[in-house]
Amino acid sequence: MYEVEVKVRADHETVESALDGAGAEFVDSVIQEDTYYDAPHRNFAETDEALRIRREREPEAPGDAEAEDGTETTKITYKGPLLEAESKSREEHETSVADREAVVGIFDGLGFEPAATVRKERAHYRLDGYTVTLDSVDGLGEFVEVETETEDDDIEAAREGARAVLDDLGLDPTEQIRTSYLGLLLADDASE
Repeated sequence: MYEVEVKVRADHETVESALDGAGAEFVDSVIQEDTYYDAPHRNFAETDEALRIRREREPEAPGDAEAEDGTETTKITYKGPLLEAESKSREEHETSVADREAVVGIFDGLGFEPAATVRKERAHYRLDGYTVTLDSVDGLGEFVEVETETEDDDIEAAREGARAVLDDLGLDPTEQIRTSYLGLLLADDASE
């Protein structure tokens, strides 16, 4: 499976208006906490890979007692190196797990160490066969991602479609950011 993604910085209020005008379908809102791990057998920063545990839950509604006990999911994700210079396309494998603490224990037992945590609030929309995600990332600000998955090697067509969606939303695809949120946070920490 290949994930094809184009990401830019953008003001969410402006983009929400453009999504409404384009007839996008709101899917959901979630809060995600991604803990990235370093491997004991190779340097993921050098190989441009990532291994993470993602904890995801719905945002709590004010006054909603049930929301505090809301559904929480955990997934493990491996992301391979970037495949091209024109987008954030990469091989990706992800699966849900029933017991987050067991996975943390497995990673710890195998020598994987937590490297950093990225927390973000996300709103997902569907538009023209793509997922448009409005991300508010702690410590970084607001972003828009347009992505899709493809089974085959037709990454170029998927990338051009994602760029067209950005363009339709009034965003400039040439301003794309190929660095992951983890990379942006680590670069920000290094510059301080």
